[in-house]
Amino acid sequence: MNTPHQSPTWLACLFIFSLIAGAAFGRAPDLPEKEAAPGAAIGHDLEAFGKCATVLYVAAHPDDENTQLITYFSQGRGFRTAYLSVTRGDGGQNVLGPEFGDELGVIRTQELLEARKVDGGRQFFTRAIDFGFSKDPNETLSIWDRKAVLGDMVRVIREFRPDVIITRFSPEPSRTHGHHTASAMLTVEAFKLAGDPSAYPEQLGELKPWQPKRILHNGRSGGGESPVGAFSIDISGADAVTGHSFDEIAAKSRSMHQSQGFAGFTGFGSRGAAGARMETFLPLGGEPAAKDPFDGIDTTWARYPGGEGVAKSVADAIAGFRADDPAASIPALLAIRSKAAALPSDPVIADKREQLDRIIAECAGIRVRTEIANPEVCPGETMALQVSAAASAPVRWVAVRFPATDRDEVVNADLSSTFTRRSLSAELPPTAPLTQPYWLRETASAGIAQVSDAMLIGRAENPPVFPVEYVFEIAGQGLVVRDVPAKAISAGDGAISREELVVVPPVSLSFKSDIRLFAPGEQRAVEVEVLAARPQISGTVSLEVPAGWSVSPAPLPLKLVQAGDRKAYEFQVTAPGASAPVDFGVRAEVAGREYGTRRIDIRYPHIPRQVLQPPARLRAVCLDLKTAGHRIGYVPGAGDSVAECLEQMGFEVTTLTGEDLTPEKLKGLDAVVIGVRAFNVRNDLSAGLPALFAFAEAGGTVVVQYNRPNGIQSGAVAPFNLQISSDRVTDENAPVTLLAPEHSVLNTPNKILAKDFEGWVQERGLYFPNQWDERFVPLIACSDPGEAPLKGGLLVAPYGKGRYIYTGLAWFRELPAGVPGAYRLFANLVAPSE
Repeated sequence: MNTPHQSPTWLACLFIFSLIAGAAFGRAPDLPEKEAAPGAAIGHDLEAFGKCATVLYVAAHPDDENTQLITYFSQGRGFRTAYLSVTRGDGGQNVLGPEFGDELGVIRTQELLEARKVDGGRQFFTRAIDFGFSKDPNETLSIWDRKAVLGDMVRVIREFRPDVIITRFSPEPSRTHGHHTASAMLTVEAFKLAGDPSAYPEQLGELKPWQPKRILHNGRSGGGESPVGAFSIDISGADAVTGHSFDEIAAKSRSMHQSQGFAGFTGFGSRGAAGARMETFLPLGGEPAAKDPFDGIDTTWARYPGGEGVAKSVADAIAGFRADDPAASIPALLAIRSKAAALPSDPVIADKREQLDRIIAECAGIRVRTEIANPEVCPGETMALQVSAAASAPVRWVAVRFPATDRDEVVNADLSSTFTRRSLSAELPPTAPLTQPYWLRETASAGIAQVSDAMLIGRAENPPVFPVEYVFEIAGQGLVVRDVPAKAISAGDGAISREELVVVPPVSLSFKSDIRLFAPGEQRAVEVEVLAARPQISGTVSLEVPAGWSVSPAPLPLKLVQAGDRKAYEFQVTAPGASAPVDFGVRAEVAGREYGTRRIDIRYPHIPRQVLQPPARLRAVCLDLKTAGHRIGYVPGAGDSVAECLEQMGFEVTTLTGEDLTPEKLKGLDAVVIGVRAFNVRNDLSAGLPALFAFAEAGGTVVVQYNRPNGIQSGAVAPFNLQISSDRVTDENAPVTLLAPEHSVLNTPNKILAKDFEGWVQERGLYFPNQWDERFVPLIACSDPGEAPLKGGLLVAPYGKGRYIYTGLAWFRELPAGVPGAYRLFANLVAPSE
């Protein structure tokens, strides 16, 4: 959730990005199956407005949060509730598609925001990067930059001002993910520092110290003995408006984590069983509690000096509220608004004022809409906008404001239930930044994103680049509703989505491939594609290479006639005699300005469209690589770019489905490679396994990349026994022992040496088998510090005239990263059997 916008006391801003039934404050949007009566929903919001309690839940990753507990506090008790995820989950795997790293972090950020729309919570983050599985919290903290991440948590606490902080994990070291334990350790420390004015004093310009009352560790009651000092509460119940149980709402919220395989976790009708849901809480610091997380905490307006009058007026308004006539409550709510405006300035009070403005707008039936024909705008361009507003109560539409340009357009129209429309033009400032998640705009360090603007730290996403403020007058008081320009998009099934404004350059650039392999001293063509966002683009395009590499020609003339035109430009690049992997850049000069960003569109139906515009880069790898064989079949799994990397190695790659695993389709292939987690996410492989085994028996090579041990849909992944475990080696620099150095896979066509395991990224591998048939030969052993060597990372078995290989090494990370030794070893894996 974005930081609340603070405005003058008589004119609070209301954040609305569609119709005003959103979940910025109070209850979640209406859920499927049971339509909530608008009046009942407003009454529910009004009851939540009467509560002044705040709880912050903290854990390490997207999907770590207790969605039912968030639902219980937000929907059941009406408290301000938020989840602070220390990372954005960018180090995980993706079952939906090929996005990893930064792109996956963007997807999981949006999944968390969609989850919060369901359960009614808000969302915060630190700048910590999810660098993959960690077995040790101390390792985690050393990579994350402990001081910086701790400061981010202190900032969120000071901004959100929770009364109670709840950790998902224990701060005591255990066998869980190191990120989990580290998140709890930092939370306990941040709890102590947030109220200390000597801690992170640079934050105190816009924030004030804040000391929460207590910090608790949340654990699910499982019938065993609770820790000494712990207490339990029942968090079961149902939403008063829709009738959905908290269990159902929590399941629906969790189903938003689709990149992690929770798409089927829908909840409605399947998880609504009656019964208690007990949660335990172990105090970790602050004031004691014995029965409830909010023991001894005043959760009403009376906690504030002068707030008793507001509390009484709110109680009267709730008692007098009529669901069949919400507008009748407007005079009482406006009176409360005046009383709340007179209270001392406080971030929570400012937040509650915005919540009240939302309720008043709901009672008045105010709706706004800001439409733009083309949601992709270049800096400095003039936008044609259609602004519309409607209301079911007497409301005067005074003006439209464009804060980015400090401009007002007077309207002065009395609204009705039918939209009143105005056509306006507005200029996007020439200095408007290109659309790019704020935490990705600067080069990150190993464990933490770099963000120069401290005001952005903690936010889930960018603030609107071009907000539009609708100024209304209700019974003599001013009210502002905020929106952003968007284009309505039909999904084809009757559903309408909104594509919000994105700022784009006149040209975007990309490479035909993200990686290019060179032999030492070799000259190869590198192709750049230029995409025009506007017509009549002319200028030059040039390739940027590091010292030691040479490129010709010099800048090429650039000419694109129509918007949407794409044109390829070819450069000849010569590699040096030897080189570590390097990055190439590209620049287009148009009208005296330089552009060098690529365009990434991420589209999945469960999240809004995401546009990323990072610098256009190509990873160039200079290595001595030999290959054998020519034709490879690739069966995609959960998503990776290994097939593209094989093409860069010179192989002809054919994409296969489960139905293609037949003797006829496999004929003529030298090897078949199965993509990551294919046996977890595909249900079409079982029928083709006999043909795949026969292919190997006849002399072919089969390479199966890692799968999770649970959820194998085919029943088997190999022609004989192979037991996959959760074993992994997280240290990418872990020493590797060659167990069978004379084996052909370690010698043909490339001689594999210890140096081939240098420069690996994130991890050695994951989900190694721990039991296998004696016909499998383990070729390598490696381990994390202090652990016994694991031998299941690369297993090779002869099978008839061919061979069958299972490998848990992280090829889906190493090959796209341009690790030379990974290419040399993978070329050996797919080589024909001797």
